[in-house]
Amino acid sequence: MRILAGSLGDCVHVAGVTRFLDVAASLGYETHFTGPATDPEAFVDAALAMDPDVIGVSYRLTPGNARTLLRELVGMLEAAGLNGKRLMFGGTPPVAAVAREFGVFEAVFEGDETASAIRSALREEPGPDEARPIPPQRVVERIVWKAPAPLLRHHYGEPANTIEPTLRGIARIAESGVLDVLSLGADQDAQEHFFRPELQDPKSNGAGGVPFRDEDDLRRLYAASRRGNFPLMRSYSGTADHLRYADALVRTIDNAWCATSLFWFNAMDGRGPSALAPSIEEHVALMRWHGERDIPVEGNEPYHWGMRDAPDTVVCAVSAIYAHVAKQAGVRDYIATYMFESPPHHSNAMDLAKCLAQIELAESLADASFRVWRQTRTGLLSYPVDQVAARAHLAQSVMLQMSVRPHIIHVVGYTEADHAASADEVIESARMAGYVAEVALRGNPDMTHDPRVQARKEELLAETQVLLDAIRGLSPHLDDPLSDAETLAQAVRTGLLDAPQLVNNPFARGAIRTRSSEGAIVAVDADGRELSEQERTGQIMAEVARPG
Repeated sequence: MRILAGSLGDCVHVAGVTRFLDVAASLGYETHFTGPATDPEAFVDAALAMDPDVIGVSYRLTPGNARTLLRELVGMLEAAGLNGKRLMFGGTPPVAAVAREFGVFEAVFEGDETASAIRSALREEPGPDEARPIPPQRVVERIVWKAPAPLLRHHYGEPANTIEPTLRGIARIAESGVLDVLSLGADQDAQEHFFRPELQDPKSNGAGGVPFRDEDDLRRLYAASRRGNFPLMRSYSGTADHLRYADALVRTIDNAWCATSLFWFNAMDGRGPSALAPSIEEHVALMRWHGERDIPVEGNEPYHWGMRDAPDTVVCAVSAIYAHVAKQAGVRDYIATYMFESPPHHSNAMDLAKCLAQIELAESLADASFRVWRQTRTGLLSYPVDQVAARAHLAQSVMLQMSVRPHIIHVVGYTEADHAASADEVIESARMAGYVAEVALRGNPDMTHDPRVQARKEELLAETQVLLDAIRGLSPHLDDPLSDAETLAQAVRTGLLDAPQLVNNPFARGAIRTRSSEGAIVAVDADGRELSEQERTGQIMAEVARPG
């Protein structure tokens, strides 16, 4: 594959065109640069000599001059029999608008496109009169297609009385081409009472997201995304009627993957009707259902503990448990989610150490039948209300996340602390995240090798094994206690798995105390003294063994 590109006419600006050629070279193209200020005749002569597959034209001066030069160049290319070549243009936004008038350029760049967007344009080769091919519509294939850049995902659902605003917003987001995965943010009735309209409360329409109420609503929402870059679509799992709900999502929106937990979205957190142990069994059945259909499963378990101020060791333990359960349930592609700044008083160093420990725990289970894909996201509770600071927070968080080379970045819009993101704010947040990711991919210092980060990671791995051994000790008669719903529920009841914000919860102990110690979240006793996991679990197991 060969590509020819240069600056046209009297334009001497070459930074954009050379960047374009660098990206092309990274894809294996043989590149040739005509240089600055190439007149149309010289451009055509070079194209005839090289016979390129792609011709790239750059012009960054005045729109009027651009129109004259492009008219001359397009005519000469046609006369030379080169009008069947793939043509691409780069310039300032006003000049790019002129280039679009000609209708011959397959791609028109305005200068702020990421390298990923350029790679995407170069990879796609529509024939004469053909539409641009649709990007892969399965998440694993799309990850491979977009690599090395991560997929970008964002929740979106307008909290309104109807789905109409969300329909319009989805179309706008898809046309923008900035998101690879659009996650429907459903309201509570859509998650809990989708099949039980008699329990739906009209007064709560749109509380927390888009109020889809039947399968036709879901089909319309999906149809709105069938344009632009054709983002994958997925939705929250239901909190009741799990398998029926999963089937509806697959049939209506081609649900890209299932996201579920083990210990949440039930009576313990008030988001579903099931008690803890039966809920764990329901979640496992949901994993198994998707595994049988070769649909990926996302574990959103760990960060729900982190958002409730659980110590880092508990977060790592539930991360390991979820990956283990998912593998046992037959999940083949596991999307492991790592929420940074959860809780928000982590330091970046200790946050990264916790993530690295979770990655090692989950990916130690990977084999030919169980692939693990990394998804990172910014902490839901970490955003400043001030919108300028929030934008800065999004950027710095994504830069930190790129240290672990995620396959997917779940972008959390910078408006999170103030309001649900509009379509335009989703687009803006995704563009920010995409830009930071591209900068990081050019070559960042490797923060994972920081001695403090590595020391904390190793400490967490050791402490996590102590906690996991204690949980196994609750059911020594079982071959696999970590996959047993009653054992896991007992781990919560006894306080082996605990968080301060579970106080007065009927399913949990809520007795643990935590604090930030040099940026790490640790368990402490009543006097604020840090507890090792051996100490903490030893006390609990002694209580469990005590008669009566």
